[in-house]
Amino acid sequence: MRYILMSHVDDSTLAGMAPEAVRATMERFVSFTRALADSGVLRGAEQLQPADTATTVRNRQGEVLLTDGPHAELTESFGGFWIVETPDLDGVLKYAADCPAADFGSVEVHPLTELG
Repeated sequence: MRYILMSHVDDSTLAGMAPEAVRATMERFVSFTRALADSGVLRGAEQLQPADTATTVRNRQGEVLLTDGPHAELTESFGGFWIVETPDLDGVLKYAADCPAADFGSVEVHPLTELG
């Protein structure tokens, strides 16, 4: 079964880190992604630009409304994702626990629906 692991990071924690700690954290994300690839479960992954670069689109009463930034004021922002394929939820939860985002934010795990 395929799952998406969504990294939510506490922005204030990252902002308070020294530059070398931020670099070390980013290296942990690279290592985590490599470990997923090496294990054969990785099907895709992407890092997102900062939340303030997002545009939120809403359709309301026939009008398209655009808002700069994320759709809500949150302490955690969606920073990236990994799509993995494992036999069951227990397997993917072990990978999610290894994700660096779980140390200072959260990792949300969702099963994916096969389309078509």
